Amino acid sequence: MTSLPRTTDLFVIGGGPAGLAAAIAARRRGLDVVLADCSVPPIDKACGEGIMPDGLAAARTLGLDLDLDLKAAGGHRFAGIRFVHRDTAVSARFPNGHGMGLRRTDLHSLMVDHAIDAGVRLAWGVRISGITPEGVMAGDRFVRARWIAGADGGHSPVRRWAGLDACHRESHRFGFRRHYRVAPWSEFMEVHWGETCQLYITPVSAEEVCVVLITRDQHQRLDHALPQFPELAGRLTAASATTLQRGGVTVSRRLKSVWRNNVALVGDASGSVDAITGEGLCLLFQQSVALAAALETGSLAEYQEAHRRIGRHPEFMADMMLLLDHRRLLRARAMRALAGSPAIFEKMLAIHTGEFSALNLIAAGLALGWEMLTV
Repeated sequence: MTSLPRTTDLFVIGGGPAGLAAAIAARRRGLDVVLADCSVPPIDKACGEGIMPDGLAAARTLGLDLDLDLKAAGGHRFAGIRFVHRDTAVSARFPNGHGMGLRRTDLHSLMVDHAIDAGVRLAWGVRISGITPEGVMAGDRFVRARWIAGADGGHSPVRRWAGLDACHRESHRFGFRRHYRVAPWSEFMEVHWGETCQLYITPVSAEEVCVVLITRDQHQRLDHALPQFPELAGRLTAASATTLQRGGVTVSRRLKSVWRNNVALVGDASGSVDAITGEGLCLLFQQSVALAAALETGSLAEYQEAHRRIGRHPEFMADMMLLLDHRRLLRARAMRALAGSPAIFEKMLAIHTGEFSALNLIAAGLALGWEMLTV
């Protein structure tokens, strides 16, 4: 931890991956950066801990090569995605590269190290009590800042202080995570579709998997949901849990604006897509690079446009997948269609990870629709 200065170019409020990414990206553009958070590393969060290939590529634009850090961090690669619904399953490999399962605390520690190497001044255990156009009240000190970045999560006080709470839309689901000591049984990250929820299985080491329940029922927990998935229940009942169950809210939120005056929002503070997409980390990495570029030119309006562009595709994919969550019969027909024509699922996965354009998505959607009519 470093002592807080009197002035800085950029003051980042929030020390999770979003704040660290924004700080690193700004330092790479030559800005003086201070980051503060009331917590102390490593900071954990209930998440699926899977990083898609486009997320790994986005991290590399920050100088963060997670493949090089894989041995030290203890993560685990996965080759693609597998959907399972009752007795129907379909899988596809990523067309280029691989995904990575990485414990959230390990990712955070790696990013803290990279921020230190980049020259970010980190202030942990410091509570932020307010902002003004001139700067930030951090602990008992006022720090003057040309720019302020709010990276303080979905319940962002910075968003409220800056008057940026207005939304185009917002919806909530609930997530609960637990780790199990069991060797991954698949080379894929798996999504198991139940009647009232989904379970996500991500390999995070050679001996451990991360299991996440996503549900609309805030009272449902992993132990309550497992009977909907007999195959998984058999595997996990025989395994030992290595962490306590941890919960959180997954929000689909699109704000009307992500900046005002000299304040910009990044990560979940700036809006988010449902965890069903697995694109949370990719989004915050891409947003951080875009924010740093806008800070260098002095135009946060440029960041607003880039932020909307970055989020457009994940929002569309989230809407499509949540439609399957809402409609049981549609979900069953879609899964049978995909299992009957796995090439469509391969193309949709390629589109999801940024390999193809929106036109390809429309073509794949039409092909899937035709298959659903004929199954």
